[in-house]
Amino acid sequence: MTQTYPMKRSKTIQTKLVLPPDTNHLQTIFGGKVLSYIDEIAALAAMKHANTVVVTASIDSVDFLSSAKVGDALELEALVTYTGRTSMEVYVRVYSHNLLSGKRTLTTESFLTMVSVDSSGRPSPVPAVVPETEEEKKLFETAEERRKHRKNRSS
Repeated sequence: MTQTYPMKRSKTIQTKLVLPPDTNHLQTIFGGKVLSYIDEIAALAAMKHANTVVVTASIDSVDFLSSAKVGDALELEALVTYTGRTSMEVYVRVYSHNLLSGKRTLTTESFLTMVSVDSSGRPSPVPAVVPETEEEKKLFETAEERRKHRKNRSS
């Protein structure tokens, strides 16, 4: 029998402060800095799900919806939304939070594919994931279409 875990088991949350060295001449955070944070939290969520080391196979999409400025907190949330035999799709949301005004804005959404690897660096099996909430079910149900899109892109 295949081992399964609820999606919530992989949920990972991080908060980062946007500092001047992280920003461009407009005082907004560099996209590459946000990508680094996204890759890091996706790996953490995937490792929590699989209990193994993981590598990034792809960053499938990154939508920058708004920016974050110096002094804002970036709140990152990641969740394993779908699994294959050795791979995991991870959904990452990033919010900017102005700590003075209290305003919280969705800045970035992203899907990544992480692959579980053994001590020799070879892909290793991962447990299946089970959605529970309505949002989790929607992410799970739409994952197959994203998987097909990834396959077509690499063909």
